[in-house]
Amino acid sequence: MPFSCKNGRCETPRWMRNVLLAAGLYHILFAVWAIFWPCLWFDWIGIEHPNHPLLWQGIGFMLGVFGIALVLASKSPMRNWRIVLTGLLKFTLGIVGFVTPIVENKIHLRSVWMLFVDDLIWWAPFAVILWACVRAHTGVPPTRSEPYSVEEAAENYQLSDGRTLAQASENKLLAMVFLRHFGCTFTRQILRGLEEIEREATEHGADLVLVHMLQSGKETAYLREDGGISRIADPRCELYRAFGLGKGGFLELFGPQVWWRGAISIFKGCGMGHLAGDGLQMPGAFLFRDGKIISSQRARSASDLPDLPQLFKALPARNTGASSGFPLPPELT
Repeated sequence: MPFSCKNGRCETPRWMRNVLLAAGLYHILFAVWAIFWPCLWFDWIGIEHPNHPLLWQGIGFMLGVFGIALVLASKSPMRNWRIVLTGLLKFTLGIVGFVTPIVENKIHLRSVWMLFVDDLIWWAPFAVILWACVRAHTGVPPTRSEPYSVEEAAENYQLSDGRTLAQASENKLLAMVFLRHFGCTFTRQILRGLEEIEREATEHGADLVLVHMLQSGKETAYLREDGGISRIADPRCELYRAFGLGKGGFLELFGPQVWWRGAISIFKGCGMGHLAGDGLQMPGAFLFRDGKIISSQRARSASDLPDLPQLFKALPARNTGASSGFPLPPELT
């Protein structure tokens, strides 16, 4: 879902604000109806009047307050995500509360229209808005509204040895592996096989560089004996953005393939840990030289692991590299 955040304020698509406004106005009108005509709803769905209409009027009053909250929240859905969450819970409980008596023949089937207008039509858009809220509030917000170009990022980001990425890639091939958060079972799987990944890079004349989302130095708690590998700290994920790696969608992060591979990874002993980084950030792997990307593997799902042999196979041929401006290292010519 496209949105951008700048100076702590997130701009959202207009339809999100319109949905919250419409839902708010609907609940306010429903409250007026329930308060002034408390028995009419029961007549329409074909069940007996309540013994205490005042109770139904009280429910109407609460829905009216909720409607006002939705109208106010429509001005900034990202900031008012708690109200969006409350609305989604209300619609979910309303659907369950309607479906159960309908299935048990306690309410006539003709009351389904009320289920539709009161809960069903709101559930899906509220779920999408809430997911956008999760994406907006997860991780450290970037300092720039526009992402760095690759060249700008190479000049601004430093490796753990103090060199800029541009300096480190000058006449040298870098195999850059962008990690998900350190608590992710797939990141743990990568770190378990880090020695093999480093060997594969060395055999092709490349230096391995790990890019992570923690503050510089904090990653050593997870790398253990592999702390000698060059690293780049990117807590705001601006280097990720420059390399074309964004936040994952729902299926990319929680799709069937991710669950299946995750179960296998955990079964192998990789386990899971606490969230250490942006849990929505997608990973990837790149070959980088002289400030340019010459081969890339952008993950299609959170479970995709770096495949360095395929990454090196994707290097352009010698004549292609010369014509495209991507010089190859001496080891590969």
